[in-house]
Amino acid sequence: MPSSTDRTKNHPLINNHYGKKSKKKTIITGITAGEAEEAFASYAKADAQQTKITAEIELACAKIREKHQDQLAALQQTKDEAFERLQTYAVENQSELFAKRKSLEMTHGVIGFRTGQPKCKTARGTTWADALELVKDRLPNYIRTKEEVDKDRLLADRNLPCRRDDEPEEAARPLLHEMALCGILVVQEESFFVEPKREEAAS
Repeated sequence: MPSSTDRTKNHPLINNHYGKKSKKKTIITGITAGEAEEAFASYAKADAQQTKITAEIELACAKIREKHQDQLAALQQTKDEAFERLQTYAVENQSELFAKRKSLEMTHGVIGFRTGQPKCKTARGTTWADALELVKDRLPNYIRTKEEVDKDRLLADRNLPCRRDDEPEEAARPLLHEMALCGILVVQEESFFVEPKREEAAS
C-alpha cells in the first residue's frame, strides 16, 4: 500500500513539491490510523524540542539581562540626566536658538521642539465631568453617545423569551428568533487541536 508521502507526491493537484519548483501547499488525503500515529509522534517530538529550546533561550536572555541590568540602569540614568540638561539649555535659550527653526544641530546630533497634534484639555480647576455638564447646556451638538449591540447580554439571555415594552406578556417569543430576524446568529465554531503528552514527548 503506498504511503501518504507517495500519494501526496503523485497527487495531480500538487505542483512539484519535491523538485522545489513551487511553494504551493501540499494536499494530503487518505491518512491511515498508523500514519496519523506516526504524524503525532513527529509533532510531539518537535513540540517538546521546540519547548525545550524556547525555555533555554528565555533562560539565557534572563541571565544576560540580569548580568547587565546594573549597567543598563546606570546608562539610562546617564541619558535621563543628559536629556534634562539639554532640555534646560534649550528652554532657557529658546527665543535665541529657535527663533527661526525648531531644531538645532549640535556636534553629536540634533535637539529641538516638536509641535504635537491639537488636543482638548481642561482648564485649571475644571474636570472633564464639569466640562461635560457645561457642554450639554452650551454645546449640545458636541455630545456623542456610542450605540452598539450588547452582544454579551444577547448571549446570556438567548434562551429566554422576549417582548417589547408595549406588548402583552402572551406576545413573548424566543429571543433567538428575534435575534435571527435582526440578522444575528449564535455560533460555536470548532477548531482542530493537538495536545501531545509532554512526558512521552520529552523522553
